[in-house]
Amino acid sequence: MLLTPTMTMMDFFRKSEGIWFSQRTVHRFDSLADESGLSNLIVKVLDKDDRRVLEVCQEQGVDPTLVSGGASFAWQDNLEEKDPNPDYAAILVDIPYNPNPRLGKFLRNRGYVEGIPVVSVYHFSDDGVLTIDTEYERNQGQERCWFVTDNFRVRVTTVKMMNGVNLMGYCSERRCVSSSLLSELIEQNRLKAESNS
Repeated sequence: MLLTPTMTMMDFFRKSEGIWFSQRTVHRFDSLADESGLSNLIVKVLDKDDRRVLEVCQEQGVDPTLVSGGASFAWQDNLEEKDPNPDYAAILVDIPYNPNPRLGKFLRNRGYVEGIPVVSVYHFSDDGVLTIDTEYERNQGQERCWFVTDNFRVRVTTVKMMNGVNLMGYCSERRCVSSSLLSELIEQNRLKAESNS
C-alpha cells in the first residue's frame, strides 16, 4: 500500500489526530543535560470556530476568516495516569496561503522553544515532508515531519541561536491504537491475506 502524502496543514492535523508514543533523542551542544525520553503526544483537531482557535486569533490580532482550523497538542510522560500538564500544551491555528494551500503559516499560543506566542511558516514538499520554520526572540527553530506509514511518523528538529546550532532532536512516533482500531486492522489484514491466497 502506497502512502498518500498530506499536502495541507489541516490534512496533516487530521492524519495526526490521536495519541502517539514518542521516543525522543536530543543532542545539546551547549550542555551535558539529557533531554531524551519517552512521552505521549495527544493531538486533537479543532474547527475554525472553536473558542480556543478564536482566542489565539484575537490575542495575535489575526482575522479569523483567514483561518482553516487548528489543533491542540499536549504532552505527558509515557504511562502517566494524570491528565496532560497544560504547561506542556499548545494550540496551533492554520492560515494557508491562497491559492497554494501547501504553503502557509500557523499561529501558536505557545512556542516549543520559548513559551511565548509565535508565528511559524510552513510548506509541504512533493513527497509530503512538512517543514516548519519559527523565529523566536532569541532562537530560530526548524522542524521537519513526515509519515512513514499512517501509524508511524518521524520528526527532526534543530534550534539555532545567534552563535550557531544549539540543539538537534529526533523523534520517532507510533500511533497508540485503541482496541476497536486494532480489531479493525486485524480484520483488514485477514481479508487481504485471503484475497492474496
